[in-house]
Amino acid sequence: MLKESRGRMGQISGVRVAATGSYVPDEIVTNEDLAALGCDSEWIIRRTGISERRRVSELEATSDLCYHAAQRCMANAGVTADEIDLIIVATITPDHPTPSTACHLQRRLGAVAPAMDVNAACAGFMYGLVTGAQFVANGNSHCALIIGADVMSRTINPDDKKTYPLFGDAAGAVILRPDSKAKGIASYQLGSEGCGGEMLCIPAGGTRSPLTPERHAKGMQYLLMDGRNVFKWAVRVVDDSAKQVLQHANLSASDLDLVILHQANQRIIDSAVSDLDVEREKVFVNLDRYGNTSGASIPLALDEAVQSERLKRGDRVLLCGFGAGLAWGTAVLHW
Repeated sequence: MLKESRGRMGQISGVRVAATGSYVPDEIVTNEDLAALGCDSEWIIRRTGISERRRVSELEATSDLCYHAAQRCMANAGVTADEIDLIIVATITPDHPTPSTACHLQRRLGAVAPAMDVNAACAGFMYGLVTGAQFVANGNSHCALIIGADVMSRTINPDDKKTYPLFGDAAGAVILRPDSKAKGIASYQLGSEGCGGEMLCIPAGGTRSPLTPERHAKGMQYLLMDGRNVFKWAVRVVDDSAKQVLQHANLSASDLDLVILHQANQRIIDSAVSDLDVEREKVFVNLDRYGNTSGASIPLALDEAVQSERLKRGDRVLLCGFGAGLAWGTAVLHW
């Protein structure tokens, strides 16, 4: 039985997002394309709101997506690789178990910086954002590159007709800079309920269950999801954590200029919006075009919101990521 969500609260001032950037692969896979696998296009739309998603080529890996997103973010911020002094990559689909994808990215960018991965699945970018903001606020970083990226198409079983259509591949990035006048993260909450970990997991491939030929034949290298219970948990945790973060920041839903939730399922977003009493036009949604991109979901949406001028300097934006772990991260960010 999962407990009522109780995450650690905090706030981080003196930090601003200097720029955003994102990258999605060229290949578009529509619901109609999945019909050949036995997936029902109308069911996908009705149950998830997803119309299409992006897929990497055979030659692309997570670090490639990170590199392109980082390049675009750095160009938007007007910074060069030698200015980057911290790299955090949130991913559950690393190029290799080791070295980290962040180190692959650091090498390719030519940056001289500590680099590390964060594994918190769909909440990963929020964990990376808060971690990077702490480094910047404490004076230990002056130009932090935070990326969420996942190649989910390589983790999903094509024979799982209910899960396979949900996920896509992408990367999104932000650069954090110190700014003594910036309000930064007005309030945040990170939390986990590990007792629900089996609801969303990849059973084999780690030291608990190494990937043997027998386990591979059973498809244990693929993501397993208890969709119904994950859905109920997500609706609850988004509602609870968002209300707690707003209260901690002494704000109401009407004070928000934009809401970006993890793009997992349109029904989860609709339920959360209804519970929070947020105006629909303030909610940013792009899952119809990209599906669930896991750790890339929030930074991809952030970049699109900035590029479309739906997010402007001085705005307050509510961010919430939630997923495997079970883990979540919610924050009110002053843009």
